[in-house]
Formats: sequence, C-alpha cells, structure tokens
Amino acid sequence: MRDGPVLELEVESIDLDANGVAHHEGKVVFVRDALPGERVRAQVVRRKPRFDVAQTEQVLRGSVARVAPRCPHFGVCGGCSMQHLEPRTQLAIKQRALEDQLWHLGRVRPGTVLRPIAGPTWSYRYRARLSVRHVAKKGGVLVGFHERGSSYVADMHGCAVMPPRVSDLIDPLRTFIGTLDMRDRMPQIEVALGEVETGEVLALVFRVLEPPTDRDRAALIAFARTHAFELWFQPKGPDTVHLVWAPHDDGAQAPSSRLAYTLPEFDVRMPFRPTDFTQVNHRVNEMLVAHALRLLQPRPDDRVADMFCGLGNFSLPLARRARAVVGVEGSATLVARATENARANGLSGRATFQVANLFEVDDTRWRALGPFDRVLIDPPREGALELAKALSSDPHKPERIVYVSCNPATLARDAGVLVHTGGFTLLAAGAVNMFPHTSHVESIAVFVPADPAVHASQGQE
Repeated sequence: MRDGPVLELEVESIDLDANGVAHHEGKVVFVRDALPGERVRAQVVRRKPRFDVAQTEQVLRGSVARVAPRCPHFGVCGGCSMQHLEPRTQLAIKQRALEDQLWHLGRVRPGTVLRPIAGPTWSYRYRARLSVRHVAKKGGVLVGFHERGSSYVADMHGCAVMPPRVSDLIDPLRTFIGTLDMRDRMPQIEVALGEVETGEVLALVFRVLEPPTDRDRAALIAFARTHAFELWFQPKGPDTVHLVWAPHDDGAQAPSSRLAYTLPEFDVRMPFRPTDFTQVNHRVNEMLVAHALRLLQPRPDDRVADMFCGLGNFSLPLARRARAVVGVEGSATLVARATENARANGLSGRATFQVANLFEVDDTRWRALGPFDRVLIDPPREGALELAKALSSDPHKPERIVYVSCNPATLARDAGVLVHTGGFTLLAAGAVNMFPHTSHVESIAVFVPADPAVHASQGQE
C-alpha cells in the first residue's frame, strides 16, 4: 500500500521481529521501528483480515531504550531489525521470547534461567551471503543484503555488523563487478572470514552461472590479489565450489586454502570450506562451546554423543574432556571433514564420526549408537523431534543432555517431548545472542532425568 491511512498509536509491546504491537479500533497493528511505551505516527502499509502492518513516520513520545541506529541503511536493508533498540534490551526480548515459547509450545519452564551469552555487537558477522544485481536505473551493480520484506538488493556501501575488512570491500566490489562481461550472470557472493596465527583469512565465493571468459577470470584473480582474499568459484551446487587463487599461491602448484577458526581454550583448530556451515559469530561461538561443555559436565570416563555434529565444533572440544565422543551427521561430506579435523588435532582415537539421518532416527537406530553417558544436540532450525522421541524411550537415559538451538519454537516442541514423554527435567535454559541487532534467537538448554537415582551426583547449575 502506498496510500494507507496515517494513525497515531500507543505501542504496547514488541514482537520477536522487533515490530511494535498496538491496537486501533480493536485490530492489532504491527508497527515497524516502534518500541513499547512509545506514541508514534505511522502509515498503514499492509492490511490483513486479522491485523495491519504500519511503518513509523514520526516518534511522538520516545522510549528510553531507543538508540540511534549506527548503520545508515537501517530500515531499508533487511539484514538487521533491532538497531534502534539498545543491546541489553534486545537480549532481554530474546530471553523472554525463549521462555514464552518453552511455556506456550512445550508447557515447560526451566528450573534456572541461565545468564545470556553475549559478545561483540558490531563487526561480529564473519559469514554472509551477499546478493549481486546489475541495476542500470540505480547506476550499476548493487552488492548487499536484500531490502526488508523484498527481493530487491539494498543499495549498500558498507555494513556495520560485518568486520571492516569485508564492509570496506562492498564499494570496490560494486565498481569491479560492473566491469565484467558476466556482471549479469553472477548473482551471489558468499563471504567467509577465518582466523589463524598470522591474522585473518578472507574467502569470497563467486556464484558463476556460466564459465568466466579468460578476461573475466584474469580480472577476478587480479582483484583477489589486490585485496588479498581467497578466490573461489561456484558454478552449480555446493559440491562444485572450488578454490581458484589464494594469497599465498605461488603458482607452482594447486592453490590451497588456509581458512580456519580456532577454539583456544581447547587447543582446537578447525579448517573449513567457505560454504560449510560454521557459526557466524566467532567470539560468541567460543563462549557457547565453553559454556555447553561446562553444562554437560563430561567426565574422563564418559562416552558422549554429539548429534548434528557438523565439522566437529563441539565434538573435538568434548574429546579433550571425555573418553570417547561419537559425532553423528547427515552429510557424508561433513563427516569426512570432521574426521580429518579430528586427525589434524590429534584426536582420532577419541572422536569418531558416523553418517545418519537424525530426522529419521528411531529407537532401534538410536540404541545401536549408544549407550551414552552424555548427549549434546545442535540441530538446524527443524529441531530434533525424532531424536527427542528416541531419547525419551531409551531405558539407558543419558545423565545429561545439552541442547543448542537456533529456533526456540522447535526447542520448545522437543523439550515438551523430553519432559512430558521422556521423564526428563528442564534443569536450565538461556538465550545466546549469536546475531545482535536481528530477531534471530539462539539458546541453550540442559535436561537431566527426573528420577533422582539416575542423576543423584549431578549438581544443579
């Protein structure tokens, strides 16, 4: 809608997407860029039978929690939704959202609310997927995130949540790609930043819908050399990603990647490919891994399971503490990489990996893997429903389960199964601010068997 009515609204609360919630003539209005306690003038931009959506035009009475967004693209770019809200309040909203989901969807409440895990709020985003569009009407090539609620690419010149080295590349990329023959056949750039002893390692993966001409290929290598990043091409699916040039490439042999991140507390170095799943926020990931292990309390004689193990982000630190760790993952490629990472870190004898579809695991398959003294679960947004059911029916219940979640709704669902069907107790839960200034909620939860005889020796956090 371009000509919706302009309303004066009292904002009563805020939803998980950082929209203010108000009422007008008995109808709910979700108000973009408005905060609880504010009175705003807002234009209705969308109408639905049960609610309207409005965009704030003027704040008539502001909230003490309101701050000036650092990024000039905030409100247009869809990458962030909470920059107008001070960080502690952002975190409080996420913690409340977690607790609300646990109760309303799972009918469970944690015995203890854990202190939220938080780290840097700016320059934290070490991974990104940037869209590329050649838009003649806007003066050339755009590189950035999508506009809020739109498939259009935002007209960005920098990004405050990405490290300066990446943010400062946006304008040079826009200018450079505009000179290529294939500027209309390069829809995406994947960004991955690693850290090694000698400093940062930057990798850019260019999605190429046709083979680059010799001129374009030479230009891309020259651009990568100038800006010192690893140059990767992806012509089709993720399996086609390949390294073209690296800053340490001397031309005498095939280029090799130095992309990796470290977990210093556990003396673990994790090589990865730029399209592998790794956590966006390296600092928070370090804290999350350490916190998860403290909550899981692995002992030297324990056999521990790491479900949805990926590259071994939790498995390898666990192998520094436990007798044996079994990592399970649905991707054979990731299992091969995790196995190689265990070998590179001297942990092959203590960390082993298997391929299994954990979305289809049943009692028989689960018991064939076990028994386990402790279990860590780190699923994608879909959660781990079948695994929760299998754990619930296991006669040899693990003494502790730590569940790391990127979706509070599926965590709540699975927590309901573990508690109401499996006889576990939700000992503790808390939010993890992996994505500051966004509505994305990560969390961590701890479960123990409700039978005191099973976990008599387990201290409460």
